[in-house]
Amino acid sequence: MAMNLKGRSFLTLLDFTPDEIRFLLRLSRDLKAAKYGGYERRRLVGKNIALIFEKDSTRTRSGFEVAAYDQGAHVTYLGPSGSHIGHKETARDTARVLGRMYDAIEFRGFSQGDARVLADNAGVPIYNGLTDAFHPTQMLADVLTMTEFTHKHISDISFCYMGDARANMGHSYLVVAAKLGMDVRFAGPVSLWPDEKLIAHCQGIADDTGARFTFTEDVKQAVEGADYICTDVWVSMGEPDSVWQERIKLLTPYRVTRDVMAMTGNRHTKFMHCLPAFHNTETEVGKEIFDKYGIDCMEVTEEVFESEASVVFEEAENRMHTIKAVLVATIGD
Repeated sequence: MAMNLKGRSFLTLLDFTPDEIRFLLRLSRDLKAAKYGGYERRRLVGKNIALIFEKDSTRTRSGFEVAAYDQGAHVTYLGPSGSHIGHKETARDTARVLGRMYDAIEFRGFSQGDARVLADNAGVPIYNGLTDAFHPTQMLADVLTMTEFTHKHISDISFCYMGDARANMGHSYLVVAAKLGMDVRFAGPVSLWPDEKLIAHCQGIADDTGARFTFTEDVKQAVEGADYICTDVWVSMGEPDSVWQERIKLLTPYRVTRDVMAMTGNRHTKFMHCLPAFHNTETEVGKEIFDKYGIDCMEVTEEVFESEASVVFEEAENRMHTIKAVLVATIGD
């Protein structure tokens, strides 16, 4: 089914119907095939896109830039110190300036409210590249990846998210599962489960789509039969270093290990992570945590991360293909 998403902002999947999300996934697959097949048609020629980054990025920035360039658009990168937004100028004023110069604006920052202000005032589509509340482009990439490694229908896919589910990744997994009728399990301490109001809202969506939710502190119950095990870093961008000790104590039981993968009883289970991942001591943060707390990995072990079950780099690549689908659907010719 074709959809007309021209001029739409992409702030959270709560704003999109299940059919619209499935359309974006189909478009992502088509665009990925076209890129690999060498027959991609450029539908963004003459378009200009501003990329506002209050937070650093590897996959989101690269995904937007390559997607735009492939399709013939130009981008302007405005890094954490590259614009006045939030410092000398309000988000509303920034929106009214950039909206007169650009065909669309990507925003990766802290406040979902700021993303909404941009959308309300720019007069052009705003794309959420990540906020503290939601990470919708990541969800398209993750579900696309899930469909690539299973023959199951989307609504028959089961996945478990382990760790801190109170922030953007946990919230976004809950929303996308609700919208697409999936089976999602959350394994972690009760204090780190998703927002209760969002759970209630998504349960209302699930009543129509058939989605299934499980919230538990029991790892074995959560992962049993799961097609995918997903996780994220234990301390999010913007949180103080002082929370590391508490998080390590709370979440070490929810580290993704070989034993956890085996608990699924499903030999086809794949591991996913939005990256970056702390799976060894080869980074500054990884070494610092090892020196302070004596652990050589955090949310996932090196053994799992580097195993054949890991599809994290396919997942990372799919950020670009799914971002491209959003751009083409909303501002493409």
